[in-house]
Amino acid sequence: MAETVPVRCPQCRREHLYTVPSYPCRCGAPVAPELLRGGIPVRVRHRVWADSWLTLRCAACGRHDEWPRPELGCPCGALLRPPLAQPSDQSSGAACPSSVPAGGQAADAPRPAAVRERPDFQPVAIRTARDAVTAAALYLDWLGFERVRPVIGAHPASGVDLRGPDVLAGVDPTTSPTGPGAVETLWLHGLNESAVAVCFSLAGYTREALGRAESLGLPLFTLDLAGTPQPVNEAAHALLGAGGPC
Repeated sequence: MAETVPVRCPQCRREHLYTVPSYPCRCGAPVAPELLRGGIPVRVRHRVWADSWLTLRCAACGRHDEWPRPELGCPCGALLRPPLAQPSDQSSGAACPSSVPAGGQAADAPRPAAVRERPDFQPVAIRTARDAVTAAALYLDWLGFERVRPVIGAHPASGVDLRGPDVLAGVDPTTSPTGPGAVETLWLHGLNESAVAVCFSLAGYTREALGRAESLGLPLFTLDLAGTPQPVNEAAHALLGAGGPC
């Protein structure tokens, strides 16, 4: 199990339990960044792709590789980057045990029985827009939705990137926060097709988008570069607890 550390949002002061992502080295050993406990996270206002990666050294074989820098989406809309114990080139072995499932969860959010019954979610690192869609599809499958498949082609004009018999999802892999227009469009598609609509965003959401999703009951998730979705609003927490129909 991965290590879990408390992270307090500097904007709204809400405290979260963040699960530190671990990555498989080519030798098979897990590699994880070490976070600074009690440190103040940095709010990411404009994502720079080159700054979203860090170099880690595998303690088992000594190999250096680049991995996504840990990030956390707060329900207030802030995208946070927890501080590292060391700036880069950290050595790490197996992650510490934890009672919190992979992906982390807000400290004041209940941990539903449905989450405890699932195995840990296995993320994939996001390096391209296609990786973001793949990560969202794997997460929906983990939630219990069946036969979730990407919509053919680049980001469709409809805003729907994933479809299944009971679900459809939009995945925004850009470096700008998702706006209310994308939220409303996705909700309308779900309403018309009698399907659960879910939104994933790599850069978080604007305040207007958060408010619109709240009024519509649309689940919002953020994606970190490790490929682990984080629930942003109450609808997302409810979906995480209830899961899909299967």
